[in-house]
Amino acid sequence: MSRTAIVILNYNGEKLLSQFLPSVLEHSTGAEIIVADNASTDQSISLLKESFPQVRLIQLDKNYGFCGGYNRAFQQVQADYFVLLNSDVEVTANWLTPMTQLLDANPLIASVQPKILSFHQRGNFEHAGAGGGFIDSLGFPFCRGRIFDHIEEDIGQYNDEVPVFWTSGACMMIRSKAYFTFGGFDEDFFAHMEEIDLCWKLHRTNQSVYYCGKSTVYHVGAGTLGYGNPRKVFLNFRNGLSLVFKHFTPGEMLYKLPLRLSLDWLAAVFFILKGQPANCLAVLRAHIAFVKSISNSRQKRSAVQHQYPVYQRNTIKRGLIVFDYYIRGKKKLT
Repeated sequence: MSRTAIVILNYNGEKLLSQFLPSVLEHSTGAEIIVADNASTDQSISLLKESFPQVRLIQLDKNYGFCGGYNRAFQQVQADYFVLLNSDVEVTANWLTPMTQLLDANPLIASVQPKILSFHQRGNFEHAGAGGGFIDSLGFPFCRGRIFDHIEEDIGQYNDEVPVFWTSGACMMIRSKAYFTFGGFDEDFFAHMEEIDLCWKLHRTNQSVYYCGKSTVYHVGAGTLGYGNPRKVFLNFRNGLSLVFKHFTPGEMLYKLPLRLSLDWLAAVFFILKGQPANCLAVLRAHIAFVKSISNSRQKRSAVQHQYPVYQRNTIKRGLIVFDYYIRGKKKLT
């Protein structure tokens, strides 16, 4: 059994694999490197077989999305630590060691992510994960180094090792035992926010989630769906509602869910004002999909809250990030 397995989920990412896989091979000595392919229709398979024979290939029979793809891939991997790595990530020398040391030193830490910087603007943090993920009192996610569209320059302000609420699916190391405790990712999410859901469950088991600023990777970002893509907007809004529905208590739901819905519709109005009617429609579709899925979500909610009724509430940031950002003009997490 390998101690650490790096699994890159691929779907029609031939060019990305060609560009970024060499850095993974160069800087990941001792780890098993695996590409799990979600039934790509480009030349990804032939590229891997011809140019990267040292990489283990797992071929899935169809596109299961981010959640289903990783769940099925990890069923075929034996390792103490799993590393989920996007295909558009460039890793750096010694990137694995600080994260491994953090997990080795503290058995209560279940997952850790590195500092995630922008590949194209290498002095800045990247949107997906940045300096560690948090959520506010309504369940809106944000990161140190990136709040909404405000991106910070990396000047060493987040070179620390600190507990966070969630680790980014773009690059995260997680104990295999912790991953399988809840059956991996919730496949109803398909993609986006599934890692936040899993980390929330980890908090319910009194495990910790950490950010490690001693490790650095560079992420292109939006390699599959652009940040303004209506499909991405749909998934983020639908999954955001599913996330809080599963984890908030009944008392919290009475006032927090209506507030979430109201703020979603405010966002839809902003999409219209910005000339993005497709994204406004995506919010409507997300709400409809959420309502249709409530019966299924209620079963999952009951299961997790019955078995693990308490989580570390101090891991959730007090206040509303929307209010802090747009009304108070607060651009950084302090």
